[in-house]
Amino acid sequence: MLEKEETKQKKPRKKQDKEAESKAEAEKPKSGKKEELPEQENVAEAAESKHKKKEKAKTEEPSKTEEAKVEDKPAEALPAPPEARPTEEPRRRDKELWGVLHIYSSKNNTILHVTDLTGCETLSVKSGGMMVKAQREEASPYAAMQAALRIAEEIKDKGITGLHIKVRAPGGHNGPRYPGKGAQSAIRAISRSGLVIGRIEDVTPMPYGGCRPKGGKRGRRV
Repeated sequence: MLEKEETKQKKPRKKQDKEAESKAEAEKPKSGKKEELPEQENVAEAAESKHKKKEKAKTEEPSKTEEAKVEDKPAEALPAPPEARPTEEPRRRDKELWGVLHIYSSKNNTILHVTDLTGCETLSVKSGGMMVKAQREEASPYAAMQAALRIAEEIKDKGITGLHIKVRAPGGHNGPRYPGKGAQSAIRAISRSGLVIGRIEDVTPMPYGGCRPKGGKRGRRV
């Protein structure tokens, strides 16, 4: 009986010994490639640190360049107070302004009269008699040309850029129906002065079924 009890007591001891041996083997340093793991970990850590340093350098470089750009920019001037600001002169609008040139041309004189488009406001008036001294030269083309050049200068100063022309002869009941010599030379002078010419109309008054013209039944005898 004693021997059996001793065998029972020995069996659990063997199990304890095996467990202790397994723990000791696990605690022993592993031989071969597994011992080199700490060195590999150190190499990986060094590579990661280098990579992080490069990234930091890249992020820092643009920030430095931006700071340099900001430093290079000149300081913006503050807006002046409303009292100190210089008053600007009102600019003229570059719009076309049109007028009407009324030309009355007869055998005795040439009269140029410029109005606005409505005809209510007179801008300038000139005649052939204002340009020459002799009465016989008032209806000449030269006098009409000089009057047209002077009237063009006055109109330009007032801002007129274009003209519509209305030509008138004496017309009427007994007057001639065709304008004198000065009308054509006045139109030429206006066109050479730089003004834009719109439409040209003939506004000679013509009678329709009015009084009987003078001259008798057989007309005027020459």
